Amino acid sequence: MMGRNSKPMSKNGDGEFGAHNQIAKGTRIQGDIKTEGVLRIDGTLIGSVESTGKLVVGPSGKIEGSIRCNSANISGEVKAKIIVKELLTLQASAKLQGEITTGKLAIEPGATFSGSCSMGGVIKDIALKETDTLAEKTA
Repeated sequence: MMGRNSKPMSKNGDGEFGAHNQIAKGTRIQGDIKTEGVLRIDGTLIGSVESTGKLVVGPSGKIEGSIRCNSANISGEVKAKIIVKELLTLQASAKLQGEITTGKLAIEPGATFSGSCSMGGVIKDIALKETDTLAEKTA
Protein backbone atom coordinates (compact mmCIF):
# COMPACT_ATOMS: atom_id res chain seq x y z
CA MET A 1 0.00 0.00 0.00
CA MET A 2 1.28 3.45 -0.87
CA GLY A 3 0.81 6.64 1.10
CA ARG A 4 -0.15 9.92 -0.51
CA ASN A 5 3.43 11.15 -0.78
CA SER A 6 4.96 7.85 -1.88
CA LYS A 7 6.42 7.66 -5.35
CA PRO A 8 5.30 4.64 -7.35
CA MET A 9 7.80 1.96 -8.27
CA SER A 10 7.96 0.82 -11.88
CA LYS A 11 8.03 -2.84 -12.89
CA ASN A 12 11.84 -2.91 -13.09
CA GLY A 13 12.33 -1.58 -9.51
CA ASP A 14 13.11 1.97 -10.54
CA GLY A 15 11.95 4.48 -7.95
CA GLU A 16 12.84 7.98 -6.90
CA PHE A 17 16.57 7.52 -7.58
CA GLY A 18 16.38 5.07 -10.48
CA ALA A 19 17.60 1.47 -10.44
CA HIS A 20 18.56 -0.27 -7.19
CA ASN A 21 21.92 -2.04 -7.26
CA GLN A 22 23.40 -4.28 -4.57
CA ILE A 23 26.78 -5.82 -3.86
CA ALA A 24 26.12 -8.73 -1.53
CA LYS A 25 28.04 -9.74 1.59
CA GLY A 26 30.96 -11.97 0.63
CA THR A 27 31.43 -10.26 -2.76
CA ARG A 28 34.69 -8.41 -3.44
CA ILE A 29 35.04 -5.98 -6.34
CA GLN A 30 38.10 -4.08 -7.53
CA GLY A 31 37.25 -1.23 -9.87
CA ASP A 32 35.03 1.78 -10.30
CA ILE A 33 31.24 1.88 -10.16
CA LYS A 34 29.08 4.55 -11.83
CA THR A 35 25.31 4.54 -11.42
CA GLU A 36 22.34 6.84 -11.62
CA GLY A 37 20.42 4.78 -9.07
CA VAL A 38 20.65 3.63 -5.49
CA LEU A 39 23.69 1.49 -4.65
CA ARG A 40 23.87 -0.72 -1.55
CA ILE A 41 27.19 -2.29 -0.63
CA ASP A 42 27.28 -5.17 1.87
CA GLY A 43 30.46 -6.65 0.38
CA THR A 44 33.86 -5.07 -0.30
CA LEU A 45 34.73 -2.48 -2.94
CA ILE A 46 38.29 -1.37 -3.67
CA GLY A 47 37.84 1.57 -6.04
CA SER A 48 35.51 4.49 -6.58
CA VAL A 49 31.76 4.99 -6.45
CA GLU A 50 30.00 7.72 -8.40
CA SER A 51 26.21 7.97 -8.12
CA THR A 52 23.62 10.63 -8.85
CA GLY A 53 21.43 8.78 -6.33
CA LYS A 54 21.97 7.39 -2.84
CA LEU A 55 24.79 5.18 -1.54
CA VAL A 56 24.15 2.79 1.34
CA VAL A 57 27.04 0.95 2.99
CA GLY A 58 25.61 -1.85 5.14
CA PRO A 59 27.10 -3.04 8.46
CA SER A 60 29.25 -5.66 6.66
CA GLY A 61 30.14 -3.29 3.79
CA LYS A 62 33.65 -1.96 3.18
CA ILE A 63 34.90 0.66 0.72
CA GLU A 64 38.47 1.79 0.06
CA GLY A 65 38.83 4.53 -2.54
CA SER A 66 36.63 7.52 -3.31
CA ILE A 67 32.92 8.28 -3.12
CA ARG A 68 30.90 10.93 -4.94
CA CYS A 69 27.10 10.82 -4.58
CA ASN A 70 23.94 12.76 -3.87
CA SER A 71 23.36 11.28 -0.39
CA ALA A 72 24.90 8.49 1.67
CA ASN A 73 24.08 6.33 4.68
CA ILE A 74 27.08 4.48 6.13
CA SER A 75 26.90 1.63 8.65
CA GLY A 76 30.08 -0.22 7.64
CA GLU A 77 33.76 0.60 7.20
CA VAL A 78 34.95 3.27 4.77
CA LYS A 79 38.45 4.57 3.98
CA ALA A 80 37.86 7.17 1.29
CA LYS A 81 37.67 10.72 0.08
CA ILE A 82 33.92 11.41 0.21
CA ILE A 83 31.92 14.09 -1.58
CA VAL A 84 28.21 14.04 -0.76
CA LYS A 85 26.01 16.75 -2.26
CA GLU A 86 23.22 16.61 0.32
CA LEU A 87 23.20 14.49 3.53
CA LEU A 88 25.87 12.08 4.80
CA THR A 89 24.66 9.91 7.70
CA LEU A 90 27.06 7.85 9.82
CA GLN A 91 25.18 5.15 11.71
CA ALA A 92 26.34 3.95 15.16
CA SER A 93 28.29 1.02 13.63
CA ALA A 94 30.10 3.21 11.04
CA LYS A 95 33.90 3.43 10.93
CA LEU A 96 35.02 6.19 8.59
CA GLN A 97 38.55 7.32 7.85
CA GLY A 98 39.15 10.02 5.28
CA GLU A 99 38.25 13.42 3.94
CA ILE A 100 34.57 14.45 3.89
CA THR A 101 32.97 17.24 1.87
CA THR A 102 29.21 17.39 2.34
CA GLY A 103 26.18 19.64 2.50
CA LYS A 104 25.02 18.17 5.83
CA LEU A 105 26.47 15.59 8.23
CA ALA A 106 24.64 13.44 10.80
CA ILE A 107 26.68 11.24 13.15
CA GLU A 108 25.00 8.80 15.54
CA PRO A 109 26.60 8.09 18.93
CA GLY A 110 29.00 5.15 18.57
CA ALA A 111 30.18 5.98 15.05
CA THR A 112 33.90 6.63 14.62
CA PHE A 113 35.34 9.24 12.28
CA SER A 114 38.97 10.11 11.71
CA GLY A 115 39.90 12.74 9.16
CA SER A 116 38.69 16.13 8.00
CA CYS A 117 35.25 17.50 7.18
CA SER A 118 34.04 20.51 5.21
CA MET A 119 30.32 21.30 5.25
CA GLY A 120 27.81 23.72 3.83
CA GLY A 121 28.72 26.18 1.06
CA VAL A 122 31.85 24.22 0.13
CA ILE A 123 29.73 21.89 -2.05
CA LYS A 124 28.55 24.82 -4.18
CA ASP A 125 32.17 25.92 -4.64
CA ILE A 126 33.15 22.42 -5.80
CA ALA A 127 30.27 22.31 -8.29
CA LEU A 128 31.32 25.67 -9.73
CA LYS A 129 34.97 24.59 -10.03
CA GLU A 130 33.94 21.37 -11.81
CA THR A 131 31.80 23.37 -14.26
CA ASP A 132 34.70 25.74 -14.95
CA THR A 133 37.07 22.79 -15.50
CA LEU A 134 34.63 21.11 -17.91
CA ALA A 135 34.21 24.40 -19.84
CA GLU A 136 37.99 24.73 -20.18
CA LYS A 137 38.32 21.16 -21.49
CA THR A 138 35.65 21.66 -24.14
CA ALA A 139 36.91 25.09 -25.24
